[in-house]
Amino acid sequence: MSDRKIKVAIAGVGNCASALIQGIYYYKEKQSIEASGLMHEDIGGYKPWDIEIVAAWDIDERKVGYDVSEAIFNPPNCTAIFQRDIPKTGVKVRKGKVLDGFPEHMKNYPPENAFVLSDAREDSVDTVAKVLIESGADVLINYVPVGAEQAARYYAEACLKAGVAFINCMPTFIVSDDEWAKKFESEGIPAVGDDIKSQVGATITHRVLTQLLLDRGVKIDRTYQLNVGGNTDFLNMLERSRLATKKKSKTEAVSSLIPYGMDSRNIHIGPSDYVPWLKDRKIAFIRLEGRLFGDVPMHIELRLDVEDSPNSAGVAIDAIRCAKLAQDRGIGGPLYSISAYTMKHPPIQYKDWQAREMVEEFIAGIRER
Repeated sequence: MSDRKIKVAIAGVGNCASALIQGIYYYKEKQSIEASGLMHEDIGGYKPWDIEIVAAWDIDERKVGYDVSEAIFNPPNCTAIFQRDIPKTGVKVRKGKVLDGFPEHMKNYPPENAFVLSDAREDSVDTVAKVLIESGADVLINYVPVGAEQAARYYAEACLKAGVAFINCMPTFIVSDDEWAKKFESEGIPAVGDDIKSQVGATITHRVLTQLLLDRGVKIDRTYQLNVGGNTDFLNMLERSRLATKKKSKTEAVSSLIPYGMDSRNIHIGPSDYVPWLKDRKIAFIRLEGRLFGDVPMHIELRLDVEDSPNSAGVAIDAIRCAKLAQDRGIGGPLYSISAYTMKHPPIQYKDWQAREMVEEFIAGIRER
């Protein structure tokens, strides 16, 4: 077992955080005996169980003030529980600044499905930075809700102040924004983003099918991806005004592969509806229509059914370790390889096989970032 730890702070103790933390202890028990479900068991000497949670923020009264080990199982979290035995961490969830992180329409839904705003005192960005420094955090992973643009930048700013690596799992364009990227590079701080792809989710599946058709000479005429789910992410996204960057991120993840222009009316990718009883299950309906040899029409239609948050955690656990590896090597700024491999809207889009090769080169020390 490695004696090196990766100290991680979490912004947003929702389902994704729950799956990630469960996974740390799940693989700690299994170690190398049966470490299935991982894209990489070892990254630069770091194993999944070398990750330690040292700080956390949320805005929900059922999370704030609780030990992280309890908070991850409190409502409205509803993801699968595959590792119930989580020891007390000694880390209490702190109240983050609400900003745009609380969608008003959630007040109209039962508390077991929605956020319930804590009345605890909010941490300022300077306080967040101070806690990051005092906790010894190496990396902060951002899980604030879709559409919480100000809140995402608040945590990015805290990382810049504290010198902590930043992983942006949400579709606020920070790491892929030139101005922010330059800030992280000038401070020598690694950054990974934006908008996490799942291990085998709708976006990566849609991308693979798109590339398959292109590689086999099929002209793609139309495509859609319709997603439904029952977690707070889908409830949050019922407010369509919060979806601008999410829709752009998901659409560009697929359209960036297509070497010719497509009328925007012929490509539709985005969240579609909220079905409470699905809980953390996400169901994606994907269709691609195109033309084969002789312009003869064909189509592929696929239904994908996954547990959303463990699917995300299977990718986040690699992004965290790559960010720490960059930090160990004194590399700052956007990490292009792991961002392209794990994120929908990275600073530079690559084909998935290229991104994977780049990540292997980065881990081996052949590639700087």
